[in-house]
Amino acid sequence: MTIKTSEKWKSKTLLFLISQCITLFGSSLVQFAIIWYVTFETSSGIWMTVLTLCSYLPQMLISFFAGVWTDRFNRKMLINIADAVIALASLFLALFVLSGNQEKYILIGIVVVSVIRSLGAGVQTPAVNAMLPQLVPEDKLMKINGINSSVQSMVQFAAPLAAGTILELGSIDGILFIDVGTAMIGIFVLCLLKIPEHNEVGIQRNSSLIGDVKAGISYIIRNKFIGRTLMIYGFFIFLSVPSGFLTALMIERLFGASYLYLSLNEMAGFAGMMLGGLFIGVWGGFKNRCKSLAFGVLFYGGFAVCLGLSKAFLLFTAFMFLISFSIPFVQSASMTILQEKVEQEMQGRVFSFMNIMFCGCMPLGMAVFGPLADLIPIDSMMITTGSVLFIFAILIFLSKRYYQQGMYIEKNQ
Repeated sequence: MTIKTSEKWKSKTLLFLISQCITLFGSSLVQFAIIWYVTFETSSGIWMTVLTLCSYLPQMLISFFAGVWTDRFNRKMLINIADAVIALASLFLALFVLSGNQEKYILIGIVVVSVIRSLGAGVQTPAVNAMLPQLVPEDKLMKINGINSSVQSMVQFAAPLAAGTILELGSIDGILFIDVGTAMIGIFVLCLLKIPEHNEVGIQRNSSLIGDVKAGISYIIRNKFIGRTLMIYGFFIFLSVPSGFLTALMIERLFGASYLYLSLNEMAGFAGMMLGGLFIGVWGGFKNRCKSLAFGVLFYGGFAVCLGLSKAFLLFTAFMFLISFSIPFVQSASMTILQEKVEQEMQGRVFSFMNIMFCGCMPLGMAVFGPLADLIPIDSMMITTGSVLFIFAILIFLSKRYYQQGMYIEKNQ
């Protein structure tokens, strides 16, 4: 009897989510601290682009192989190793800052550490996503994905306030040491979770690494529904860059350089994601997963336009809340489609390609919109990309063949 068909799946899932939320809190503190530090020290779209490329491009590259490792090896071990590497990178940067180096060298150190942290995240992400279907019954995946999104957003809701407070009272090294501590706790909690190895999924351990990567690519090309879902997800990430990842720069230019404004903006965003995820967790989404996905893209696009039109900070944060409320619809629906439709032996590789779409389209978006942010107003880019997403969502509804394949079909457990 597997974990997900026994009565223990709820407690196992809870322990797993707790371990990931603990490490997420420390990582989120570092993420905000690094972005805000670079924003205030440089006020440059180019620097933000460099930081984004170093944070996501290595993750994209290693994901090609991380998916195979996820299908071959113990997923819990991979998650813990990745957490440990990320924690060591934070420790290195903290000691580097404390050594009294000049500002330009600290910025270089941040770039180097961002690369290391990105590599660790590239290994961890597909392993986490592939482990959930091992723990959770298939008919509960949409709800658990929604709850997971809500709990993560709850953790991240507190992170910007904590990061802003620590930065106002101290410096970035304090946050880095906290990240090391949360990683150690998260690793310990995950070690308490016992999960049998997934040897039964049928991966050929004697096959070559490159051969398994090619097999994953071939699978996605053959399965047009899966491939199209990944393309929709990547397109969404690319066009969400101005409204999702350049807001700190817009706030600094439009409302002034204030940790309070940045904290309130991030809190509004994560509050929206938290309640949106909770809503999905309680409701479970539409039985047609593509319908949930399309509505998520539709609402995001519409609210992105409103966000770009906002000139008062309170109105800006209100639309930031609403735009973020729609994100769990996109994330949970995309994740659930892959968890339900992809065979177990391919899930690690498919989820690695989902991570590749995120880590590839994000830097691509920053490479396009980041430099443009130094030439044209960010609010104009938000209005344009939001309008395109709104139209794109309508096209998903009109694509009958793809839309009909998103229906959840209950299977015997």
